[in-house]
Amino acid sequence: MIAETVCSAVSVAGLGIAAVTAYRKRFLAAARIAAYALVPVGLVMTGVVGWLADTAFSPTAWAGFAVLGAAWALFATTRAVERRRGGTRAERKAARAAGRDPVAPAASAPSLGPATRPANAPRANGSGEDFSDIEAILKKHGI
Repeated sequence: MIAETVCSAVSVAGLGIAAVTAYRKRFLAAARIAAYALVPVGLVMTGVVGWLADTAFSPTAWAGFAVLGAAWALFATTRAVERRRGGTRAERKAARAAGRDPVAPAASAPSLGPATRPANAPRANGSGEDFSDIEAILKKHGI
């Protein structure tokens, strides 16, 4: 009973704020505020608020949530372990029987060939930096 009254009061207050916002010629914001203000009344009318109130004070419901949490934790843990091992037991057994690793041996080899010039080799001029393209731009503009 109290939850329904509080939801109704919140909705009335929200609709009042929407009316003031519309009076200030901000119709889009007023429509958005009105939409949010109607949500609590809609939840009361559909029975969701009553269901939540009954669930919040029920020890059986909280025990059910605890069981669901434990099931989720077990599921997440088993998925994480399965990913670390590289598939299911049958998949690993089939890979072992085929005589190959679960990951291709050449998968970690670099795809690029060796560099034509070492990265730490000095450039043609002594300073180690090449400003020829910048010099060309400056000459083009007469600087």
